[in-house]
Amino acid sequence: MKIPIVVVAYNRPRSLSRLLQSLSEAKYSGQDIDLIISIDRADNNQDVLKIANDFEWKHGSKKVVYQEINLGLRKHILKCGNLSLEYGSVIVLEDDLFVSPNFYLFAEQALDFSSKQSKIGGISLYNHQLNVHTRDNFKALEDGYDNWYFQFASSWGQAWTKNQWQAFMHWYDKNPDIDEIEEVPSYVRSWSPKSWLKYNIAYLIEKELYFLYPKVALTTNFSDAGTHVGNDSTIYQVPLDYAEEKKYSFSNPKEALAVYDAFYENKTLHIALGLKESEVCVDLFGYKNCLDKRYVLTSKIMDYEIVRSYGKSLKPHEDNILRQINGNDFFLYDTTIKEENPNKLDWERKFIYNYKRIGYKSTKKLFIRQTFEKIGNLRKKIIGN
Repeated sequence: MKIPIVVVAYNRPRSLSRLLQSLSEAKYSGQDIDLIISIDRADNNQDVLKIANDFEWKHGSKKVVYQEINLGLRKHILKCGNLSLEYGSVIVLEDDLFVSPNFYLFAEQALDFSSKQSKIGGISLYNHQLNVHTRDNFKALEDGYDNWYFQFASSWGQAWTKNQWQAFMHWYDKNPDIDEIEEVPSYVRSWSPKSWLKYNIAYLIEKELYFLYPKVALTTNFSDAGTHVGNDSTIYQVPLDYAEEKKYSFSNPKEALAVYDAFYENKTLHIALGLKESEVCVDLFGYKNCLDKRYVLTSKIMDYEIVRSYGKSLKPHEDNILRQINGNDFFLYDTTIKEENPNKLDWERKFIYNYKRIGYKSTKKLFIRQTFEKIGNLRKKIIGN
């Protein structure tokens, strides 16, 4: 049976129309592909219903499901994920996404590969290029494969096999308290109770599983204004895969180098340090609380003995550790030995690492100019009123 595509919609007609158009232009390996447009109930959803009903799907059967009551995003996604139990697998797309022409071909190959791997808890079609905790740029290490592994479930285009989904729901149905899982980032734990994603992330962390992510995205996110987003934004837009007839090459999660925890930290760096994973806390983004390990590799200025220090020039930033780049941007500390650190955090260097052309002074001038513009506009409004 072909993998069904489930579109999750609510009250954004413009978003739904755009996503459906991208689905109609994608490539598929044959016909008999079910398209299920699941619309959560709202007070005024006539436009969304009309777009869904009028859309012509040429690759199989189309089914429009209008929920009897308003489920909310969390229950709605979980209900759509349960379709994997009927079909054997499922692809779930929220309405503000846009797909690559290759999204279905990638999902097919990735699901088939992941079904033989016990460490994979799901498939992402999106590729993160921003650390959501710190707002720093992010790029997974290039290790020769078309994928990387992340202990962070995806909500911007995802797929599960029946077994992957069943295992998650078996855990979820026990009503877990994710605040008891210390490894879950505080930002994730702070998300609304309406979030299904924070539970899937906590599940991956507790069970030591990963989502398989693509190196080049198969979906991108318009982040249109809606129930959970105040304004349209391009912050999560990423380049899409337009390759022709590609056979994707996937790494084994037990042997891959591009493996990341829920903090966007590479989980293989301890090897380059000559330490056991249990001995060292890797914190290159400076977001973790790491004092439960003897050794800490971090960008923070801490008063412990510096075993080794590294620069921050190569990208992605863990490559500076792998290639032993000298400098004073990252420090490997031995937390059993107190010692004053003579270094200071270089804010300008930290800032411009994320940008290619803008410097600290330019940013300062830009900030001042924008501030005065806002004050001027506010003053005009007050005088005008």
